[in-house]
Amino acid sequence: MAKISYCLWFDGQAEEAADFYTGVFEDARIVSTERYLEGSPGEPGTVMTVEFEINGEQFLALNGGPQYSFTPALSIVATCDSQDEIDDLWDQLTDGGTEVACGWLTDKFGVSWQIVPSGMAELLGSSDREAAQRAFSAMMGMTKLDIAGLRRAYEGASDTRDEAAA
Repeated sequence: MAKISYCLWFDGQAEEAADFYTGVFEDARIVSTERYLEGSPGEPGTVMTVEFEINGEQFLALNGGPQYSFTPALSIVATCDSQDEIDDLWDQLTDGGTEVACGWLTDKFGVSWQIVPSGMAELLGSSDREAAQRAFSAMMGMTKLDIAGLRRAYEGASDTRDEAAA
């Protein structure tokens, strides 16, 4: 079976990005760094790729040049078990980046992330469609997702404001 991994195209920031991401996540490490050779499209001796892992997922950061840039059409989803974990990842990944909406952010390298609580699919996919709609509506009003606010909305509580943004 084919192994799936991710390649992120950077314009000279591959090493900085890999160092940043492996510093954000606890279970992360740099696996290898390869440099451009003579006759390659990059400056010989400069970083071509950095292979790194986050929570067992393999990534390759490539210094490919300015031809391409990131868009929100592709994002990395980080599923968190607690509000503290959401808050921590959110704070680190938005440092130098941009908060977007509904748990989405763009980090300082232009990579889009979704920081979501575990159990989100169960809330939004519940057979209780009214409860799911309330949770969805609450999510649409949030920037950083607030687990307690989503649960209150799901349960029908009237105060579902985004406490994390307050």
